[in-house]
Amino acid sequence: MCRHLAWFGAPRSVASLVLDADHGLLTQSWAPRRQAHGTVNADGWGIGLHPEGGGAAARWRSDKPIWSDTNLASMAPHLVAGRVIAAVRSATEGMPADATAAAPFLHDGWLVSHNGRVDRAAVGPSLDAESACDAALLAARVVAAGPGRVGATLHDIADADPAARLNLLLLSRDQLFATRWGDTLFVRHDDDGVLVASEPDGSTGWEEVPDRHLVTVTAAGVRVAPLTSG
Repeated sequence: MCRHLAWFGAPRSVASLVLDADHGLLTQSWAPRRQAHGTVNADGWGIGLHPEGGGAAARWRSDKPIWSDTNLASMAPHLVAGRVIAAVRSATEGMPADATAAAPFLHDGWLVSHNGRVDRAAVGPSLDAESACDAALLAARVVAAGPGRVGATLHDIADADPAARLNLLLLSRDQLFATRWGDTLFVRHDDDGVLVASEPDGSTGWEEVPDRHLVTVTAAGVRVAPLTSG
């Protein structure tokens, strides 16, 4: 239902994170190895970052396959940041197909990506959502409730939709939250930061996150803990 990643660490180029890695996100857009729902992620893509030196978060989104963009390869080496999020989309049937439905979504300084599906009625309406798609509604609700309460929010939604898959990335300048709920999630600790992704690229050192767990990354380190309802 999508592949996504987030980087929290020293500045790196978008090209190194998204395009250059062996079996990285670019390759996962057409040949994912661990995607249980859907076979190709051709319904859009997005990249978001918190610029070095401060300022508002920036995004680049499209409703086209990431491999079809003729500008990304030339621009990505020049987009450098220590807080980066990226996603390729496999749209849920019946969801909008325009670029506003592509992650990352942006709310109150948080860049948010959703890998999964959820009944929109279980999430509820939101005037702040950037699209009518399930992922945009979910992003708006989680940020409105407070990213620090993501466990409680996801439990409430799952009570209303037990079949929901609720893998999320939430990235601010100071924190990264990543949830595994119903789909795969992996984390890799590098010397200069932490990479979280739906599935590993071709490098070594990846660790699988257990289902219904939360990864929290700050400047102080990394914590993996169960997603509790409290």
